[in-house]
Amino acid sequence: MHTFDKLVMFSVAVKDMVAARDFYADKLGFKITSDHRQNDNYWWVSLDLGGGMTITLTTAHENMKPGTMKLYLSTPDIQATHKQLTEKGVTLAGGINDDLYGPGSGVKWLTFNDPDGNQWIAMQPKSW
Repeated sequence: MHTFDKLVMFSVAVKDMVAARDFYADKLGFKITSDHRQNDNYWWVSLDLGGGMTITLTTAHENMKPGTMKLYLSTPDIQATHKQLTEKGVTLAGGINDDLYGPGSGVKWLTFNDPDGNQWIAMQPKSW
């Protein structure tokens, strides 16, 4: 028996909620599922990419610091992802790279940062 069966939410600390919310919704295509704001220091926006996991952007940082996260996304087509992100104005850190997990891994990947400097890695596993 497993104690846990899935990760359901992940929080990401942000400084500027409007810029972060627009980036994740408009440029990355995440769907906003809730937007709760008490004030600028206590604001949460939840987004859904699909698959049952929610990413919650928050200005209530607690023990988190904006710009310190490194997150991974999978994509079935890294070329199409590169094109789509570029067309939407996402600044990529270089082009498409090979072998994310070392020589011969066959995993293609690219990186970009959100407005707060959190790093995202989009990867196309070899099996696709």
